Amino acid sequence: MAKPFFRLQKFLRRTQFLLFFLTAAYLMTGSLLLLQRARVALPQGPRAPSPLQALPVAAMALGVGLLDSRALHDAHVSPELLLDMDVLRSPLARPRPGPRWLRSRNSELRQLRRRRFHHFMGDTQGPAALGPEAPRPAAHSRGTYVGCFSDEGEERTLKGAVFYDLRKMTISHCQDACAERSYIYAGLEAGAECYCGNRLPAVSVRLEECNHECKGEKGSVCGGINRLSVYRVEELQPGSRKRRTVMYRGCFRLPENVTHAFPDSLIQANVTVDTCAGFCSQKEFPLAILRGWECYCAYPTPQFNLQDAVDSSLCSQEPEAQRLGAYCEVYQTPVQDTRCTDRRFLPAKSKVFVALSSFPGAGNTWARHLIEHATGFYTGSYYFDGTLYNKGFKGEKDHWRSRRTICVKTHESGRREIEVFDSAILLIRNPYRSLVAEFNRKCAGHLGYAADRNWKSKEWPDFVNSYASWWSSHVLDWLKYGKRLLVVHYEELCRSLVPTLREMVAFLNVSVSEERLLCVENNKEGSFRRHGQRPHDSEPFTPEMKDLINGYIRTVDKALRDHNWAGLPREYVPR
Repeated sequence: MAKPFFRLQKFLRRTQFLLFFLTAAYLMTGSLLLLQRARVALPQGPRAPSPLQALPVAAMALGVGLLDSRALHDAHVSPELLLDMDVLRSPLARPRPGPRWLRSRNSELRQLRRRRFHHFMGDTQGPAALGPEAPRPAAHSRGTYVGCFSDEGEERTLKGAVFYDLRKMTISHCQDACAERSYIYAGLEAGAECYCGNRLPAVSVRLEECNHECKGEKGSVCGGINRLSVYRVEELQPGSRKRRTVMYRGCFRLPENVTHAFPDSLIQANVTVDTCAGFCSQKEFPLAILRGWECYCAYPTPQFNLQDAVDSSLCSQEPEAQRLGAYCEVYQTPVQDTRCTDRRFLPAKSKVFVALSSFPGAGNTWARHLIEHATGFYTGSYYFDGTLYNKGFKGEKDHWRSRRTICVKTHESGRREIEVFDSAILLIRNPYRSLVAEFNRKCAGHLGYAADRNWKSKEWPDFVNSYASWWSSHVLDWLKYGKRLLVVHYEELCRSLVPTLREMVAFLNVSVSEERLLCVENNKEGSFRRHGQRPHDSEPFTPEMKDLINGYIRTVDKALRDHNWAGLPREYVPR
């Protein structure tokens, strides 16, 4: 018995050795073939870095599971793309079946919190810089390059219109934006920032100091750090939006001291509206004022605030008779009122941490626009929204706890999230309007409208059932846990902008001139009016939805009164 067993054991040992030998031979042969093939495929010149080598930030994102590895094989991937959340992926946040907004509101807030990752990703890779060669416009640019200028002064020269684009800024894009607003000069800074104006900056610097490549246009220079590449705008590019037109504001009584109220003037025979508006636009005044053959340029002021229009027939006389009269026609020029466009971060960290809290769709972005222009300081955000950053909200990219902003946007509720802040402006809007606005945003972005198919599908009722209770709980939580509150109703801000904004600014402990508040009123719309076709059904709420929402309205109204605040505005009353 022992002999057969011994033979079997010997056979198995030989077989094991044979398998090991064959496996090793197979691996060695495969390795040699791979090396040979790689050597044949390699070019003779120096190799370009691979996408992974060129993207250290992307490699880090891949390592923590935030970036889809397939994106790294795209030769066009750049670190700037990491600033767009559409590129970021997480194993825990993969798209689920159905519309994204059908996830629970808590899941959505967690997703919004992840956007703060953009702040760190955007700062790890510096802007692309070019060599010390003379800047040149893109081949298809129609503007004339003027030179490189310093932008380090306390007050910007090109401040008529401002926007940023971290991924797609081009020279033509900036020129068109300035030409649309009737500005003469377009200035690009740091590869992604665009500024407009009608006067050249005072300090010219060496051409090589403008050495940052445009984010959306390789080989073209878009300024540098505190350096502007300035172009003279000649005409709009084909396919661009038309120039903004002059808008009639009404007939008004002239102020007592015309010379003091109107800083500039043009008096000539046969002056027309176009002549006067063009003259005032070139001087960067937002108002063109006509009285007979006299043209005046001005800003809204406490002495001439455009609050008390009179009958237009009082201005419809012959030019000679108008010249002797006490009334004038006022027109809005295409240029922006620039007295309130300069904004910056706080010079020192704020000792009071203030929130601008609201339910989504309650006008938080519009309120931020008003606050920034009234105070001159950037607002921050608990989240990161690249679209808002590109619209000029530079504080969007700052960390929400940096305390460098005047207040911080948040939609959060819950004791822990609320007690982080020392005080808060609580912005409340009619839930019927808030739900419609937020549904539009989810389906069509900040400026679009949801399509008919969205309203008629199951998406809309599911959205109302999920979000209506959030509107109520958000207000109740802030009333319960907020340390110091100022309750502001969106509707009151629309009706009485300057008095309400004055109250908000005082709550933020900032001193603001009346002229600056009037400037804000003159620029009150900003860039956030929705465009496109409105939904056909102006009343998308079913009786069941109304019963649900009306119950929450009563609850919030009672809670406000119990906390010694005025109740909800009358238009909130259940319909």
